[in-house]
Amino acid sequence: MVLISTTQQSAVSNDPRLMQDLFPAVYTTLAPQALVELVLENYPLDCVSKCVLWNRGLSDVYLVECKGQAHILRISHHHWRSRSEIDFELRLLDFLHHNELPVAHPIPTRDNELFVTIPALEGDRYATLFSYAEGSVPLGDLDRPQAEVFGGTLAKLHQVGQDFESGNQPKVLDLEHLLDDSYSVIAPFLAHYPEELAFLKQKVSEISSELANLPTEPPYWGICWGDPHSGNSHFNAADEITVFDFDQCGYCWHAFDIAKFLQVSLNAGMSRYVRESFFTGYQSVSTLKQQELDALQALTQTAHIWNWAINIQGAAMHCWSKLDRPYFRHRVETLKRLDSPNWRIF
Repeated sequence: MVLISTTQQSAVSNDPRLMQDLFPAVYTTLAPQALVELVLENYPLDCVSKCVLWNRGLSDVYLVECKGQAHILRISHHHWRSRSEIDFELRLLDFLHHNELPVAHPIPTRDNELFVTIPALEGDRYATLFSYAEGSVPLGDLDRPQAEVFGGTLAKLHQVGQDFESGNQPKVLDLEHLLDDSYSVIAPFLAHYPEELAFLKQKVSEISSELANLPTEPPYWGICWGDPHSGNSHFNAADEITVFDFDQCGYCWHAFDIAKFLQVSLNAGMSRYVRESFFTGYQSVSTLKQQELDALQALTQTAHIWNWAINIQGAAMHCWSKLDRPYFRHRVETLKRLDSPNWRIF
């Protein structure tokens, strides 16, 4: 389903050449009222009383309310992911929802589509209406019982995901994508700092060698969330969890999801006891093999490098001033700490 905005319709009707003469853009903020009139009308909503830009991250997130019920409307950024990658994510979430995993899931349009294509000035963007994750992000971050629930939920997601049929274009988070492509993004910014660039290059090579023998087949390999951390979860008053934000999902080592949780929690200064509880929750559902445990430090370094590259791409689009010298110095030093024998995973 492809939409044309009311502004574009007016311009085309007055002068078809005008669309070609519009000043190019790399990012536009879509008007909430136009989203109500042109996007949300395609969904089975009785009425919309509120539509506001709620958060700007790797996508634009709008909070939508209809008769007191909240929904989330996510608009992809044109530069961030392809149509096929978004389709992969939404079909995965739909599959997990129908298998009773606690995920914020896509709501189909009246035509049973999982997204609506918006011809924005910068290019096609994809809109998806999601169920709202009840509750809120844990105040002060996860406590130990919540961390255990989180870990167990991730393990169940990995188990159920083994039955997901991805189709002809699965998204694969292999070493080429996670490390080689990330190095290509980061390296130009370290060109004037040869020691740091050499360190990064050496680490990418060492990590690749260390992970080369980690099997890329079940039970080691399968569907991964890609971004499991406390900020992508809501807990209600009964400490029941709902998880969301699968922008980075794909096929990868299951242990990489654990490493991504560790990378974020270590960076945030989360208590070691909370990390232990997360790990206990995961192991209560699915036991990691020794080869996976041995790979966790290298995978956590991989998660740091991948997240670094993603962050650069977003900042270059929206906030180039963020990419200053302290930004890169901090991330190099963090990688060195993760490379230390005393990195204190637990």
